[in-house]
Amino acid sequence: MSLTNPILCLFEITDPNLIVTGISKERCSTNQRIHVVHATLSYQLLKCPHCGHKSLIKNGTHMSHLRLGTLSGGRYEMHLKRQRYQCKDCSKTCGAKTKLVNRNETFTHNIKHQVIVLARDMLTSKEIAKLCGISPSSVQRILNANIHLAYRVKHLPENLCFDEFRSCNHWMSFNCCDAVSIQLAGRALDNERTQTIRTIQDKHSRIYHILKSQWRLFHLDEIKANDSKAVYLRGINEYMTQQNAIDLALDAFPRFRSVYQTYQGILSAIHQKDANAFQSLLTNYQPTSNQMDITINTFIKNGSALLNSCRYPFSNGPIEGLNRKIKALKRNCFGFRNIDNFFIRISLIHE
Repeated sequence: MSLTNPILCLFEITDPNLIVTGISKERCSTNQRIHVVHATLSYQLLKCPHCGHKSLIKNGTHMSHLRLGTLSGGRYEMHLKRQRYQCKDCSKTCGAKTKLVNRNETFTHNIKHQVIVLARDMLTSKEIAKLCGISPSSVQRILNANIHLAYRVKHLPENLCFDEFRSCNHWMSFNCCDAVSIQLAGRALDNERTQTIRTIQDKHSRIYHILKSQWRLFHLDEIKANDSKAVYLRGINEYMTQQNAIDLALDAFPRFRSVYQTYQGILSAIHQKDANAFQSLLTNYQPTSNQMDITINTFIKNGSALLNSCRYPFSNGPIEGLNRKIKALKRNCFGFRNIDNFFIRISLIHE
């Protein structure tokens, strides 16, 4: 039984004119081990592509070294013998063609696709090159050739979110997105929680571990906090409901409870788009010398804009999400020196 079809299926090669003749392991000039698939490409060509006459004869073969996508790391190549033809009428020659690779190129389509998929996972060029068995410069050339940045859009959306971010070196860049598709109060809550943790003497107490490891519970909308089903909470190493863990921390620290209740009031007003409730919260707030005081003062100074966020179905959430991805990309890749390469990687993670 021929192993041609299973081997080609592994590399997602569907050309029926390819025939695998063998598999071997070789070493290149850099002493790197290469997995080589030996194959031939031949089919019946009736007309000369130059003059159109039916006078073609076979004229030997031409060896092509093609780079395949990796299966388990390392470098994979195909040594392909292409059939050559010569026209007896015009004496010109031509060769067999395959959709496996573009003309005059050695990188096949499957390795290009593999590079783009890995780039979407925010890996560095060196890591992608190591996984695919190619060089970092080849990774960047593949991305530059296959990813094209849109120069302009035909129509701007009716509502836009926009923000800036630090791109390369000391340059600042600007990005915007469609607003259709409350970070300050959350930071105040975290700052108060951190200060509360510092006042706890017993670092092994249950309250300490709740505030330390289960910080996400305090950012959760209180309506969504589970108060009936006990779950295993890591860090505390106990089974309890989410609401029970929240209540234990709030009962132990009344000052933190005050900040938490104010945060939940802000969260509820914004989620429900209740401008009156938000206005009432700002008007009736009583300072208690905690981290939330600064946040409320800032909200009062920018009251009209915040009230608009309650009246209209738009927020800065989408643009903050985009910026978070951009910062994660920079952190994973240790920054970028070339701004064009940076924008290409941004376009990949935003697709």
